[in-house]
Amino acid sequence: MSKFRDMSVLYPLKFTPAYFEKIWGGQHIRTILHQDFGDLPNCGEAWLLSGYEGHNSVVANGNFAGDEINDLIETFMGDLVGDEVFNRFGERFPLLIKIIDPLDSLSVQVHPDDELARQQGMENGKTEMWYVMNSEEGSEIVTGFKRDVSPDEFENALREKKVETLLNYEKANKGDVFFIPARRIHALGAGCMVAEIQQTSDTSYRVYDWDRIDRFGMQRELHIDEALATLNFKKEDDYITHYDRDIKNSTVKLVSCPFFTTNLIKLDATLKKDYSELDSFVILLCVSGSFTLSSEEGAEKVNTGECILIPNIINNVEIISDGDCELLEVYIV
Repeated sequence: MSKFRDMSVLYPLKFTPAYFEKIWGGQHIRTILHQDFGDLPNCGEAWLLSGYEGHNSVVANGNFAGDEINDLIETFMGDLVGDEVFNRFGERFPLLIKIIDPLDSLSVQVHPDDELARQQGMENGKTEMWYVMNSEEGSEIVTGFKRDVSPDEFENALREKKVETLLNYEKANKGDVFFIPARRIHALGAGCMVAEIQQTSDTSYRVYDWDRIDRFGMQRELHIDEALATLNFKKEDDYITHYDRDIKNSTVKLVSCPFFTTNLIKLDATLKKDYSELDSFVILLCVSGSFTLSSEEGAEKVNTGECILIPNIINNVEIISDGDCELLEVYIV
């Protein structure tokens, strides 16, 4: 029997965030979310929950405090993540939950899908979604092309530094949702803080970096050949995820794909949830306000910019709002 099973039964788990400086990073994770990222000059990304190799999230609460998420999966398997999830993804936690805060625009980039990634020796590709938590006036994102583009035309535009003329720009307002499937060109714009739900991967092919110079006077590496082999050059009819923004104290579906399902819950009361029919863990990510998660195993408060993981073995919980709050509910089906 493992040391974990000797210690305790599973309970809702909170984690210690990992903070990353970025050339484009801002200060809002400290000033708005009140999280201390130490001596970093900025914080572009806060990884709230990760099973990515070398960056395993560490439990922050209860008897498992100090233990890594993937070690707990190895021990508890389906009890933690769900039998189907464990059979599919094994001992690596399958999602990466981030908050991204750009003072400047991120690079224009694209991610491979699973098939392309595995051809390159990687475990999987990267499909993701963004929920806009905070947006400064005029903030935009790049998602897809504004018309169908040929690979030759795109390559010529890169060479002539005219790639911006081919990109589709969308205004980014608080509460907006953008689904970014693998192979779609995209870039998060300045002043747009988002919660990101994604496959466990850190593979990005940088296509264009706005001719930016780093602190050493160098331009960052581009991955043009890889990007050209990856990009979907077709225009989509609509790039924004539409949902009913007026529903409270109920669950509103935002995104459902093979890699994750994400719902929005706006609360000003107490909501009881029964997850007995769901063969998956559940992540609750607070994107506004705060709430308390209560179960037979105890109660934990979750503030804006924090998440909590409900193990698959726990079926019934109560989400108790502290005034008005909003949270993302994430699982795999």
